[in-house]
Amino acid sequence: MDKYTLSVKVDKKTAERMKKFCREHGVKYGFFVEKSLEEKLLSEELREDILELKQLRDEEKSAIPLENYVKARHV
Repeated sequence: MDKYTLSVKVDKKTAERMKKFCREHGVKYGFFVEKSLEEKLLSEELREDILELKQLRDEEKSAIPLENYVKARHV
């Protein structure tokens, strides 16, 4: 797996909490940050998918049957 260096500034207290947690649990900082970012991205993507699904559900009421759509396209 290719690795990429990512430099970000975070609040000092947050960085200290993360370092303390990693030391106490024997987790490397990079691993912790990478997994945290992955989890947050998945969570946000899921949230977006749920919002889109809700929107599509509302639009479903005005949908027409596929057969009718196909017939209209061939006229």
